[in-house]
Amino acid sequence: MKLTMPRYDQAAVLVVGDVMLDRYWHGGTSRISPEAPVPVVRVDQIEDRPGGAANVALNIAALGARALLVGVTGNDEAAESLSDSLNGAGVETHFQRLDDQPTIVKLRVMSRHQQLLRMDFEEPFNTDTVALAREVDTLLDGIKVLVLSDYGKGALQNHQVLIQAARNKGIAVLADPKGKDFSIYRGASLITPNLHEFELIVGGCADEAELVSKGATLMRELELGALLVTRGEHGMTLLRPDHAPLHLPARAREVFDVTGAGDTVISTLAASIAAGEELPLAVALANLAAGIVVGKLGTAAISAPELRRAVQREEGSERGVLSLDQLLIAIDDARAHGEKIVFTNGCFDILHAGHVTYLEQARAQGDRLIVAINDDGSVSRLKGPGRPINAVDRRMAVLAGLGAVDWVVSFGEDTPERLLKQVQPDVLVKGGDYGIDQVVGADIVQAYGGEVRVLGLVENSSTTAIVEKIRSK
Repeated sequence: MKLTMPRYDQAAVLVVGDVMLDRYWHGGTSRISPEAPVPVVRVDQIEDRPGGAANVALNIAALGARALLVGVTGNDEAAESLSDSLNGAGVETHFQRLDDQPTIVKLRVMSRHQQLLRMDFEEPFNTDTVALAREVDTLLDGIKVLVLSDYGKGALQNHQVLIQAARNKGIAVLADPKGKDFSIYRGASLITPNLHEFELIVGGCADEAELVSKGATLMRELELGALLVTRGEHGMTLLRPDHAPLHLPARAREVFDVTGAGDTVISTLAASIAAGEELPLAVALANLAAGIVVGKLGTAAISAPELRRAVQREEGSERGVLSLDQLLIAIDDARAHGEKIVFTNGCFDILHAGHVTYLEQARAQGDRLIVAINDDGSVSRLKGPGRPINAVDRRMAVLAGLGAVDWVVSFGEDTPERLLKQVQPDVLVKGGDYGIDQVVGADIVQAYGGEVRVLGLVENSSTTAIVEKIRSK
């Protein structure tokens, strides 16, 4: 399965569910309380993060998709904090605010990146289900996916009404289920229980074969379009009627905190499906995203650049020979990570010591080095008959193998000016003994505020001289 980044900017997802605020008190500990055998935390930082359904919506927005959120809160300071942070991140919030009940808050006391205590402030909501369903119905136009983010806190009490409203408009419904009754999700396009939640419904599974068998029965009974069981360190399993099961291994390199991992899975799934991706690819992307988030502390949103870099690493396109479209995506990702882009160009027909030294010097001018090389027709026009000695694909492969080179791309014109206008590197580098004003493309780069640098060449190293020497023998 080849992974690609979806066009999340074309996706629109509506999230309905239990909204909560994850609040963190951070501070140092240096002594034990004289009142009880507990550490004393000197709080020096308070941090608020959207949790539950709010975290799902935040993750969807972080991927670049349009995210709408319907939920229930109190009419209090915590609700204001949620609204401010979500709206600031681009989430459209539609809260049913209750004057007589508090917003759900989960307060965690942290010290040295360790959670010492969690305190929950919550009461089951007395939701006006008719008003909430009416609100959802008014927001469904233009939506590609509806997510039911169910934490059993009372915001969702009319699952079937919401599922049917979405299905009547051809909208896929994804549900992150809770509780011991999955019949409330009947007719959903996909549900995403973790293994513990799944086994509470179907009973223990001794092995994957039993998991697949019981999952198939559950899908049949509940008329589900698909079932995704997340299995922690064992990855996840996608089941679909009339399809072979898809088992994906866990992708986390180091598990630091599993808080919010389920939110990341369903948000990536929803955004990917809404962007038009097939379900297996959407699941693979969600698996990658989950591997990223468990390496972070607390609930955290996965950004599009983070996911894109993981995809590039997975597909081996983080470095090497790229098409122009791939290169532009890689550059966007690098810039999102604050990296400086360096560009150089040439024929590089026969790679020699001078080239290697020059490329190492060029790479030192920034964080990522692009080497653009003339294609075969361009080299022939510039160097004359009999050149190039090596075809463009071989020249690109050799350059891509150098540690100093990040990306290699070819161009067909005699100069890289058109490429420079599209790539817009931070630094244009050229080797030689001429002035900056003589570097082809210097005016283009300087016009948008980039730098142009001329580096010296290693003496007695010339491709033309090497070719002439070979021909003279």
